Amino acid sequence: MVLGAAESPVLSFDVGGTDIKAGLVDAKGVVLGMRRVPTPLDPARPGEAVVERLAELAAELAAEFPGTPAKAAGIIVPGIVDSVAGVGVYSANLGWRNFPFTAEAQKRLGIPVAFDHDVRSAAAVEHALGGSREFSDVVVMVVGTGIAAAVFSGGKAVTAGGFAGELGHAQVPDPDAGPGGTAATILEAVGSAGAIAKRYQRISGNKVNGARSVLLRATSGDALAERVWAEAMDALAFTICQCVNIIGTEAVVIGGGLAEAGEDLLQPLRARVEQTLDFQRRPHLIRAQLGQDAGLLGAALNARALLGGGQ
Repeated sequence: MVLGAAESPVLSFDVGGTDIKAGLVDAKGVVLGMRRVPTPLDPARPGEAVVERLAELAAELAAEFPGTPAKAAGIIVPGIVDSVAGVGVYSANLGWRNFPFTAEAQKRLGIPVAFDHDVRSAAAVEHALGGSREFSDVVVMVVGTGIAAAVFSGGKAVTAGGFAGELGHAQVPDPDAGPGGTAATILEAVGSAGAIAKRYQRISGNKVNGARSVLLRATSGDALAERVWAEAMDALAFTICQCVNIIGTEAVVIGGGLAEAGEDLLQPLRARVEQTLDFQRRPHLIRAQLGQDAGLLGAALNARALLGGGQ
């Protein structure tokens, strides 16, 4: 996997709600000196605490690889991100609002910094190197505890100042509204892996260990598990069809924990999308291919873009 012609390594930081993954990434996409540490949580200084921890990790990596200094760094974070301004606009879980990540990180690291959204950056790598690379109009959905997405139109990421791709909060019919009900809820409350487990537990009274357990029960004839799984597929298919109708999506890449279900996820989704759409083109539904390192590689791609071809 070649991330660019430049030979200099770059620092890559994937900041998550629980952990920070960090590494030095060479031009072939090899992650050197991988670190995984808890994300610091400081309610009074949420952004500053993260940047300070990144500077510590950078110093550790510099000491471990003294002969290959990084010439740029890539930082990706969750929440609402304005990558052009270099600002973390809002993170519900980590607590910052309008924090100038690029400026503060460049002060502490002393090298150029590329700052972007975690899912959008991971999706860019998946789109460039994974199963959707032949398509121009693509949605990459990460379906785990919640749902996040990145949108590509004409081969380019749609950012809208960080507000594009919030599919987890897209409105879908509420399956708990009852017969004839017209209430709506958000996709994340029905179609995410977290919601599948929570809804089954609430409806059945039986505790389960995640969405995989619900799927196993559904395939073993548990009617309630079948219902909860089917309703999740309905909600996901509804949103996929909305993407097709509104932005002409031709491929949907699905990653995150729920994608581990493979064809048990993709087959019913394809069937529901086929039933719902009329004259529109049918989107290709593809399982994500690059796994847990996609975020680190995405941050590295962002950093390498700052170097151009000659460093």
